Amino acid sequence: MKELLAGLPWWVKWVAIPLIAVLVFGGLIASAVVMLVGLLFKVLVFVALVGGLIYVVRKFTSSSSSSSRSDW
Repeated sequence: MKELLAGLPWWVKWVAIPLIAVLVFGGLIASAVVMLVGLLFKVLVFVALVGGLIYVVRKFTSSSSSSSRSDW
């Protein structure tokens, strides 16, 4: 492989080959990035909902009488 690339100009190795790779695999790369961003968004929504639920439950249980909390 090194002998094959050794005789080529620098712009073929560093510009043309990466451009061809992006053209061929661009859809695959884009779909992977979209999937990762969507997964990250879903994780953030999950964390926000669980945090909100914990906040509401603690707010509700702290407003009730302390004797009912000691029964648990």
